[in-house]
Amino acid sequence: MSESNEQVTDKRTFPLGVIYFYLTKDCNLRCRHCWISPDFQSATTSTSYLPVELFKSIISEAKPLGLSGVKLTGGEPLLHPGILDILEIVRSEGLSLSIETNGVLCTPEIAKAISACNQVSISVSLDGTTASTHEWVRGVDGCFEDAVQGIKNLITAGIQPQIIMTIMRHNMSQVYEMIDFARSLGAGSVKFNIVMPTSRGKAMHEAGETLTIEELVAMGALIEKTTARNVKLPVVYSHPLVFRPLSNMFGRQGRCGICNILHIIGVLADGTYALCGIGEELPELTYGNAKTDKLADVWGQAPFLNELRAGLPSRLEGICGECMLKNMCLGSCIAQNYYRTKNLWAPFWYCEEARNNGLFPFSRTGRVTQP
Repeated sequence: MSESNEQVTDKRTFPLGVIYFYLTKDCNLRCRHCWISPDFQSATTSTSYLPVELFKSIISEAKPLGLSGVKLTGGEPLLHPGILDILEIVRSEGLSLSIETNGVLCTPEIAKAISACNQVSISVSLDGTTASTHEWVRGVDGCFEDAVQGIKNLITAGIQPQIIMTIMRHNMSQVYEMIDFARSLGAGSVKFNIVMPTSRGKAMHEAGETLTIEELVAMGALIEKTTARNVKLPVVYSHPLVFRPLSNMFGRQGRCGICNILHIIGVLADGTYALCGIGEELPELTYGNAKTDKLADVWGQAPFLNELRAGLPSRLEGICGECMLKNMCLGSCIAQNYYRTKNLWAPFWYCEEARNNGLFPFSRTGRVTQP
């Protein structure tokens, strides 16, 4: 088969479903657990961001490849000086829209522009039910009140955002309070994230500021089996799929937190194509730049992407290679696995630690007990 035919086959087999746009390199908060360590920006406008015209050009190149949606993140995406123009492009192109934001800059005008888009899913980070807890995590005084106001602005605009709380030792006592608080605000759901051992998160793990694997597994079991069934607000705990009960594995909520790595590409603030935001930390996981390279060529020819396509999930190693759910989970987070080991096929740290401590559900490897 010729090279050109191979490229056409790849595009057909692996359509580009979603682009993750890391719109800025800046953030207006100093979060302790951030996995990509953006530059702190005290102003309300970023100084390092993806040009709007380049954003528009990338969308135009991506649609013939199958693009159906975009995710706007950062840094803090709402720091982008052209955020309203970007939202209008997304709306006019009929793309689904996902946003991850700290909510601080979500004004009524921005909330209204978001609500005008199609199939909107927006997550706002809130790491405590009190200002002292949230601001300890986020590193900026006053950001709790601003984030809560941003959530209220979204709700007024007709959007029920998901509230994301990243669990660590400092705020774990407020997990159940957060569910009640989110419901009182009018949020659509709550998601509890786990601190990844990447960048600033790695430092937190090393300092003992994160939960142990025993604590994480126990909390996940309680939330999945009890809390999520006894509250009216949908609740998601972002541990790997294999730890979830069967009733929580399928449907939209069951897929929450699962990275569809074979159908996404990241775009960094300078236009660089990357696996995801991890490209800020690992240059080898980048594939050229939108200013000089055609997206069709990058998507069809980047060696790293094609290696993933050929190897997932069959080449996954360790406990991930044995897992019966590897076809759905795909190693949970390839970026994290590679960051930790420089091995694409390494097992996910959470599952490996659980296995080493006898906490992995071994029946989902075809075994009944740990070998």
